[in-house]
Amino acid sequence: MATAPLNLEADVVELTRDICDIESVSGNEKQLADAIEAALQKYSHLEVIRDGDAIVARTNLGRSNRVVIAGHIDTVPVANNLPVQMLSMEREQVLYGRGTVDMKAGVAVQLKLAATLTQPTSDVTWIFYDHEEVEAAKNGLGRLARNRPELLDASFAVLCEPTSAQVEGGCNGTMRVDLTFSGVKAHSARPWMGKNAIHGAANALAILADYQPAEIDVDGLVYRESLNAVLIGGGIATNVIPDECVVTVNYRFAPSKSAADAESHLREVFAGMEMTVMDVAEGARPGLDRAEAKAFVAATQTEARPKYGWTDVARFSALGVPAVNFGPGDPSKAHADDEAVPVSQIYACEKALRAWLSVG
Repeated sequence: MATAPLNLEADVVELTRDICDIESVSGNEKQLADAIEAALQKYSHLEVIRDGDAIVARTNLGRSNRVVIAGHIDTVPVANNLPVQMLSMEREQVLYGRGTVDMKAGVAVQLKLAATLTQPTSDVTWIFYDHEEVEAAKNGLGRLARNRPELLDASFAVLCEPTSAQVEGGCNGTMRVDLTFSGVKAHSARPWMGKNAIHGAANALAILADYQPAEIDVDGLVYRESLNAVLIGGGIATNVIPDECVVTVNYRFAPSKSAADAESHLREVFAGMEMTVMDVAEGARPGLDRAEAKAFVAATQTEARPKYGWTDVARFSALGVPAVNFGPGDPSKAHADDEAVPVSQIYACEKALRAWLSVG
């Protein structure tokens, strides 16, 4: 069934409904990407570029600086929550349905501003990308960073992820390691004949229980680190002394640290233990010392907070572009069956971004 053309100059809440109702579960973004591309191509002030199902629209006004504003167009699977409904909840109007929070309300704000803000005071690169909700290898922003890094070049970036319309600067990095403890199998009736690997993990667990996470100031925001056991496995039967135990540990580290710094810290914490790095993603500095960032925080009329979870702002940081998260919707409602975004937050984000991009 053909999709009705998107009206990018419509009320931003109606635009949110329209793009949410174009189902775009990861891997099925083409229909929405087609609609976004067709809608943006109508505007002569925008250069429109397509890479797979990622759409990039840029102004080329010769401004002294350029900013990037990005958002992903895919969602997690639908859970009987489409089409979108307008509901009254706790004395507030909300849009209820898949994608309203994560993150098509933010995308609608981007689209509305891309179409109607023809003379921004900074050149703007608007990015609408695919495959954010699946494995990192498929991520459309990552693909653009590899294939067309010049399209991400900017002095500052905003990712319109849900933040309840509050600025969340940068993000912590994350590292996952496996601590492996070896033992010797034996019958559990004669444990002295073996060595219990699970008991061998006790020292690591004690270290984790006593660990005091650091609080580190980065560009004026205080990031709280964390170090936790998230998985543990060992043993083959209830009557066998286990010869191996693996404790999986997740370290969330401040964006002032590199992956190498994080690994070095963990090797010091778990000195003498067998440790294997299984996965790592570096964090992102918020860059709140930049003029663009200061103007952005002022325009939102909010107080910037640190982002403890990892987001795609880290991809900008890897390219030397400081970035913040800012978008409508409570992130705790992302992926939930009752996903819903307050209408007031959609309007607030539109107003704040418009004000920021209009500051002379």
